[in-house]
Amino acid sequence: MRFILIILVSIGIFSCKKEPEKFKEPIQIAGSAFGTTFHITYYDTLQRDFTKQIDSLFYLVNKSMSTYLPTSDISKINQGDTSIVVDAYFAEVFKKSRKIYEETNGIFDPTIGVLVNAWGFGPASFSEKPDSLMVKQLLKNLVGFDNVQLKNNKIVKTNDSIYFDFNAIAKGYAGDVVGRYFETKQLDNYLIEIGGEIRARGIHEKKNTPWRVGIENPNFDGSRSYQKIILLKNKAMATSGSYRKFKIDSVTGKKYAHIINAKTGFPSTTNLLSVSVISTLDLADVDGYATAFMAMSLEEVKEFLKQHQELDVFIIYSDSAGNLKNFTDLKGDTE
Repeated sequence: MRFILIILVSIGIFSCKKEPEKFKEPIQIAGSAFGTTFHITYYDTLQRDFTKQIDSLFYLVNKSMSTYLPTSDISKINQGDTSIVVDAYFAEVFKKSRKIYEETNGIFDPTIGVLVNAWGFGPASFSEKPDSLMVKQLLKNLVGFDNVQLKNNKIVKTNDSIYFDFNAIAKGYAGDVVGRYFETKQLDNYLIEIGGEIRARGIHEKKNTPWRVGIENPNFDGSRSYQKIILLKNKAMATSGSYRKFKIDSVTGKKYAHIINAKTGFPSTTNLLSVSVISTLDLADVDGYATAFMAMSLEEVKEFLKQHQELDVFIIYSDSAGNLKNFTDLKGDTE
């Protein structure tokens, strides 16, 4: 989700100098993937260009888990194909999702896909906005991670129409896939950003400082300003927000956000506007937690954090008077 600005100096992509020991300019790769943009910066004394490898890894993640790709494994599973043997990517995301589902008591639930579609935020569309009766029926029959299992690398569902949607965790996971690949190539200092989700390792060598990233203010008018600077070293950061991706009811004019509450089946109505989660965990994990927190109340998030000291958060919310407030639980460095 695009709520992060990566703060980097303006630099060239490659240099023709052949002094690997002294080379201090980073390599930058940017493009589009997963319906958003990505920016990758890394230091490599060998000046290797990993563009093709990154494209290949993104292709594999998409082929496994993109609901927007009709031939992907997840799309075939959503269509009721029980013969699909999932790959290691799908299996790992499934297991991570199960863990977060259980920890959040079902607030994070990738089987919410049918409701994501019903509310108009997925690849499939409903002819009409769902009413309370439809939502109740969908929740009862097609939502619940307890109704799906991974057995012998195949998905078993209690109802063939259960619809997976890993979009709340898959972008973060793609960042982990690229980061792990970098580490096999002995790259110690890099920053990967995909749609605002960030995995950082090592330092910004040229400045000899941790990587600096900014958290945006929740500006509904489309303008961009920044609330907080976070210093990342060997950490991941994901941000989820309700102020950019939303729809407007054509009858009432009311906005409703893309974060669907898996308990109620309706778009989240909490006063949280933006949640950033920072941790030494994988980017996929913090991506999932950020989405889950957006469906919680501020007090619920605070209670959750008491049991999860591995997570730092920076939350922007509106108080009862409509004023913007912050809740900060950051153990790392900031500016």
